[in-house]
This record gives sequence, structure tokens and C-alpha cells, in this order.
Amino acid sequence: MAEPRRILLVNLWLESGGTERQLTEIAKGLDRARFEPHVACLRLRGMRLADLRQAEVPLAEFPVSGFFRPSHARAWLAFGAYLRRHRIEIVHAFDVPGVLFGVPAARWYRTPLVLSSQRAFRSLTPDKRPLLRLTDRLAHGIVVNSHAVGAGLIAQDRVPPEKIHYCPNGVDTAQFHPPDTRPSGPPIVGIVAMLRPEKNIETLLEAFAVSRTAADSARLVIVGGGECEPMLRRRAASLNLDDVCRFEPPARDVPSWLHAFDIFVLPSLSEASSNSLMEAMACGCCVIASRAGGNPKLVEDEISGLLFEPGDAAGLAQQLRRCLAHPELRARLGQAAARRIRERFPPSAAVERMAAIYDTLFEKIVRSAGT
Repeated sequence: MAEPRRILLVNLWLESGGTERQLTEIAKGLDRARFEPHVACLRLRGMRLADLRQAEVPLAEFPVSGFFRPSHARAWLAFGAYLRRHRIEIVHAFDVPGVLFGVPAARWYRTPLVLSSQRAFRSLTPDKRPLLRLTDRLAHGIVVNSHAVGAGLIAQDRVPPEKIHYCPNGVDTAQFHPPDTRPSGPPIVGIVAMLRPEKNIETLLEAFAVSRTAADSARLVIVGGGECEPMLRRRAASLNLDDVCRFEPPARDVPSWLHAFDIFVLPSLSEASSNSLMEAMACGCCVIASRAGGNPKLVEDEISGLLFEPGDAAGLAQQLRRCLAHPELRARLGQAAARRIRERFPPSAAVERMAAIYDTLFEKIVRSAGT
């Protein structure tokens, strides 16, 4: 019987974001008879560490304080030693820092198969775009979680279509599922997200401030930290929401928050394939999302959720008023959302698709090397 293929998954860290969750699920879910996953971080920290340790996934850290500093050279040397010591055959870098570090280093050390992931639109990181285009040329393949992201790479970054490989996100429906009953009491509108500019949560604050007439007792809960939190707190205060809006830190137990929400809102200006949106749908929340990126591929408007134009606070307020005023609409949309995720996005499908990408490309690269 052939030995398992040894794979190193590379990321900046293992904090609370969707990329970190997907990397963790892939590392945990790969068939150990076929693959031996390892995980490397530039900063070995975050809430996903416990999951990987429990799954006995080997972990490594390659600290980089800057890409043009001595620490980068030291990290490259240590990375090469790790690849040789563990006979790594596949390196797959997930986020932008992981790609910029892992792809060139893995090619330098002649790793048989080197992959990158592009899980967001590159317009979010314009300063990194020239360097990412170099890694596009170095990588044997680029894995995307959204067809829209893949199309952007082809049209805007001149990536050959044959280099693009689609692997949708998956949701662990054993963990993310509707509660037996939702809490009684005032309706709760919520979001779980990293508080970054592209999430555009100020639009949610503005829409909530004017939609409360449909349910005076409604509350807003924003779960997740990030660079925009101070600004968002000030904006909430200016809208006189202090008594009805709560900010909560990043949570490990995300399902408990989603079970408490009646309505989940994702007002992003840019979104590839949102883990948080999929998880909210899986938990039976009534979801309202912007028509950004891959959101319309997840949410069927008026069937499994509601959509509005990105940045349109008035449009979002209109949808919020509908859902706050009509509990039966919330229930219908939430049931359809949970059914859609359960049927179309099981976690096993994402892991199996990623495994198929690894197998197919590895065999192709090995055959090419032998000819």
C-alpha cells in the first residue's frame, strides 16, 4: 500500500476567520490513509490551534517580521529544513501572507506540487497584487472558493484558466444546525465577522437605526473584533444605539450565537464565498445579505434569504423591517436556508474536492516531470 502523501498547509495564523476555519476542517478531514497533513503558520496562535492539536496534526511556526528582513531568510532556511525532514510533497498556502511566503519558498526547495488559494477579491489588497501575480506564475495551481474570484483572476490577473481549481466551502452541519427552539423575547439581529472595512458594518448600523419601528424591542449584536471596532462603536453611539447594540469579542462557540439570532445580516461590499453566511444559513437564521461577490450564489432571493444592493442602507432597512414585522417570513426563509446548506454544502464535499485536486495535480506534475 502506498504511503500517505505528506501535505503542508500554510497560513499567517489560526485565528477566528473563515480561511482559518476552512484550513482546519481540511487538515482534520483529509483521509489519513491517503494524506498526512501538517500545518505551518508565520505566527502560531489562534483559537483553531486546539482543534488541530486534538486531531494530532503536526504544527510548525516560521516567524517572519517582514518580507525584507533577516527573519525572512531565517524562516526560509527553517522552512526548507522542515520540508526535507518531513519529506513534504505538497505545499498549499491559504491566505495572502502564507502565499507570499510559502509559494516561493516551496518552489525554491523543489516541492513537487505547490498550490496557492485565492479566497477573496484582490481589490482588497491592491498593494500585494504585483507580488501575488508573481506567485500565480510559480504555483502549479490556484484554488478558489468562488467562481467569481476565479473569473477575476483570469480576466484581471491573466491567470491561465487551466490553473484555476474550484473548491467550495463546506459547513459542518453536525455543529452548525438549527436549534430545537429559538429563544423567546425581543428579536435579535446579528452578525459574526471580522470587523474589517469590506464588511461595511456601518451600513447595518444605519439600517438598524431606522428599521426598529417594525419592532421597538429589537436588539443588534455584533460578534467579532477587528480594526473597525472603535469606529463602529462611535457610529453606534452617534445613532443612539448604545442601549440596543452590543459588541462582543470573537467567539469560539459560534453556533451558540447563531442560535440566538433571529436575523443574520451580511452587508459586505466585497465577498467571495462567506463562511459566516453559510454557517448562519445552516443554523436556520433568516439571512439578509448584500449582492456582493458570491453571496447571490448562496442566497436565493426571497427563497432562502433576502438580498439588497451593497452599501444601500435604505434597501437593507426595508428588508429588516419586513423580517422584524413578520415572524412567519423569518421562519420560512430560515428553514429553506438550513435545507439549502445541508443539501448542497456538506463539509465532506469540500474535503473530498480538495483531496481530488491534490491527487489529480500531483499525478499530473509527476507525469510531466517523468517525460
